[in-house]
Amino acid sequence: MAGASSAIRIPIRVRPGASRTRVGGSYDGRLVVAVAARAVDGAATEAALAACAAAFGVRRRHVTLVSGPTSRDKVIAVDGAPVELADRLATLLVTPGE
Repeated sequence: MAGASSAIRIPIRVRPGASRTRVGGSYDGRLVVAVAARAVDGAATEAALAACAAAFGVRRRHVTLVSGPTSRDKVIAVDGAPVELADRLATLLVTPGE
């Protein structure tokens, strides 16, 4: 990635048990992450982190859970170029289910 790299925090809303995994749209100001995995033994959380990594174009290891391991409302940190990540987040928030 070009430029400085640092993490930005993003509030997300996980919707487990979806027909397909998708990232996009907003719910109460949070980025919606729908995942096919069920909310059992952290499977939905892990699937959400992987989906966010793909949506932001970073490796999975660059996305970490900050809070909400057992809640649908979570906060994640995405490590990368802050301007590019913020631009991508703005696009995802207004684009339902990419």
